[in-house]
Amino acid sequence: MFTGIIETIGSVTQLETEQENVHITVKSDLTSELKIDQSVAHNGVCLTVVEIIEDTYVVTAIKETLEKSNIGDLKVGDEVNLERAMKLGDRLDGHIVQGHVDETGVCENIKDEDGSTVFTFEYHSKNNNITIEKGSITVNGVSLTVVNSKKNEFSVAIIPYTLAHTTFKNIEVGTKVNLEFDVIGKYVARLTEFTNK
Repeated sequence: MFTGIIETIGSVTQLETEQENVHITVKSDLTSELKIDQSVAHNGVCLTVVEIIEDTYVVTAIKETLEKSNIGDLKVGDEVNLERAMKLGDRLDGHIVQGHVDETGVCENIKDEDGSTVFTFEYHSKNNNITIEKGSITVNGVSLTVVNSKKNEFSVAIIPYTLAHTTFKNIEVGTKVNLEFDVIGKYVARLTEFTNK
């Protein structure tokens, strides 16, 4: 379980394919605090630490993860948002994030406003995912509040701190991002689906 509050940014230093899996080596200032079997969210995707080598660590992404997220698009040198699993008793500063990406979206527009940057993302309608005004959404692992919700589209306003300290600074129009929709909203949508049958 995560909160969507990014701790730091890591850098991909190596990618190794083994059958349908990809082993991803990440350099991070968190490495010295990690241990084998620990869960770390990478752009919002929960992956398990399988090896630690000096200031880098290795995680493995399976086929489903590679197909459902932007993890399969990573290249050496790419940056990823990192968050370790939350501790019981900690403040929940973001929202409840499972680290299970629902689908990817694409950045459609970026607009500078007074004191913030508004990013607009589009996603597929076939998955029946929804957002609501002032509801929560996770974009590349970052817990955000929806400021403009439309069918298959939403916007978020990013403050300068978040822009500087996450990979939002690297997002351009056309960039593919990982989306995890609010878990409560997903349960409500599923219940409604059963009720309407």
